[in-house]
Amino acid sequence: MVKLICFLKRKPGMSVQEFQTYWRDHHGPLVASTKSGRHAIRYEQNHRASEAQEHLGAADFDGVTVQWFESVAAFEASLREDDYADIAADIGRFLDVDRLVWMLTDDAEVVWDSRAP
Repeated sequence: MVKLICFLKRKPGMSVQEFQTYWRDHHGPLVASTKSGRHAIRYEQNHRASEAQEHLGAADFDGVTVQWFESVAAFEASLREDDYADIAADIGRFLDVDRLVWMLTDDAEVVWDSRAP
């Protein structure tokens, strides 16, 4: 299992509300409707908590996406689908693509989980 983790910054001139609405109501459903998006096992949208704006540089980004894939090969296959071009074009409509920060990670190593039995 690998995860694509990407820190997102909204496009200049777009309000936080416009960004959140577009990401949730347009981009997410677009990804879900594509062959490219179906390579992902899980797709998360994590919107920045409004009260966290001044803490630890949180205002530098507007959200984080986490996308889970079976393997790096599955992630790469998603990029090769013909309809990935639709996703890439949409990204430029609401994200500051020059400010994206992303990485592929191995499966998580849980150090502790206070909710575990």
